[in-house]
Amino acid sequence: MIPKARFLSLCLAAGSIAAAALPLNAQAKKPDEAKAQPPAASSVNQPANPPQERSSATQHTIVLNGRSIHYTATAGTLLLRNDQNQPIGSIFYVAYTEDGVDVSHRPVTFLYNGGPGSSTVWLHMGSFGPVRIETASPKATPPAPYHLVSNQYSLLDVTDLVFVDAMGTGFSRPIPPGKLSDFLGVDQDILAFNHFIARYLTVNQRWNSPKYLIGESYGTTRSAGLSYSLQRSGISLNGIVLVSSILNFADRAPGLDERSINNLPSYAAIAWYHNKLPNKPADLPSFLEEVRTYARGPYAQALAQGQNLSPEQEDAVAQKVSSMTGLSVKYLKQTNLRIDPSRFRKELLRDERATLGRYDARFEGADMDAAGATPGYDPSDTGITGAFVAGFEQYLAGTLKYTSDDPYKPTAYGPGFHWDMKHRAPDGDHEDTPDVALDLSEAMRENPNLKLMSVNGYFDLATPFFETEFDIAHMMLPPADQKNIRFTYYPSGHMVYLNVDALKQLRADLVQFYANSHTE
Repeated sequence: MIPKARFLSLCLAAGSIAAAALPLNAQAKKPDEAKAQPPAASSVNQPANPPQERSSATQHTIVLNGRSIHYTATAGTLLLRNDQNQPIGSIFYVAYTEDGVDVSHRPVTFLYNGGPGSSTVWLHMGSFGPVRIETASPKATPPAPYHLVSNQYSLLDVTDLVFVDAMGTGFSRPIPPGKLSDFLGVDQDILAFNHFIARYLTVNQRWNSPKYLIGESYGTTRSAGLSYSLQRSGISLNGIVLVSSILNFADRAPGLDERSINNLPSYAAIAWYHNKLPNKPADLPSFLEEVRTYARGPYAQALAQGQNLSPEQEDAVAQKVSSMTGLSVKYLKQTNLRIDPSRFRKELLRDERATLGRYDARFEGADMDAAGATPGYDPSDTGITGAFVAGFEQYLAGTLKYTSDDPYKPTAYGPGFHWDMKHRAPDGDHEDTPDVALDLSEAMRENPNLKLMSVNGYFDLATPFFETEFDIAHMMLPPADQKNIRFTYYPSGHMVYLNVDALKQLRADLVQFYANSHTE
């Protein structure tokens, strides 16, 4: 996903934080009424000037596939409340809704990035909204002026879009007695998004609309957990799109053989892209199928032997892995056949004094020290961040007419940001390293009409596609439910949409996905 700040490693401090219960006011209100009226009175003391939900609505037109779509862009906030009806948080969102349509038949999609601790500026300005920021990807985008363009790959002809910023990011803020720490955790975050979605459906009278989630990176962790949480709240989803997934944190710890196995096909794809294979295959998908088979078979078996692997076996494996990754046999033996992703990013183009991006290995960088073990920075982060942040700030005030005295926060990092990784699984067990694929599995079992699309970039080293395949394959769904899953792959990285050709294909795949998961 994205800038380094948006995808924290498992070294995040995991203090246990109890999630506050956040019942919602169930009374439906029209958008104007929601903005004008203060929160309902309660038996507890309210502040003299209670926080209110606010919004700015502007009208626009976009032409998609030859059809003019008139839509309203609403930038605003919705309140989260505790069990005493006190506002404890305000969530910022930007919604794009087609005008003059029957909303009971019009799909609505909630979109968000992850981190945890990231705003949704990346999906908002890069993927499916009506406006898109142009970048020079996979090269570094030059400084301002940046270019905002009408997005011909928007999904607004298919679904209404609601881009949501997680608590502490964007303009989303806790409200006393609520604290930021109340929202910083796997289950706390799921609960907050559950209640935001319910509040949005109520305020905008969208309870009968087909409902979808699109999450990227840690946003896929959120979506998987949220699918089960929403279902328990009576909100059944039509479809979920997981973009660059992380579902099971247990197999990501450094040093595990599983990590090297899961990364091998991504290394092969990246070496293929950079022309580092001695006999480069013509067809990437067919080549990667061969690498998958080797990774789960002979490679996994060799690593499982540890120090008992014979010199002859070691040599054979090193030769094979070298032919697939472009790394030298000598180097592979020095690493005990186990390839760390950061070291791979430094090693593959070392002879060119170039490093690779973590989120998107199409990007190249240059370190002052070419002899180091790992890159000094991530060029796929630094190469696009300025364009996205500045482009959104300009768009927010100039087009959406939304202003605030509070600064927009692309990320939530700083003092007091500690993410609680504990998660209560559907079976009631508490996990220190969550596997939310189990939540998603339960949601799909209980809702056999729920469709799932897994979106993957070949050149993504943050969330390797082979690991996603493994996690979803271990949801142990019955054959009938397995038919509801679709995998798609693109010649891009973590932010698939940075490659405009990939974005074009992704839009086409999503149009088909919506058509297959939403029937009258």
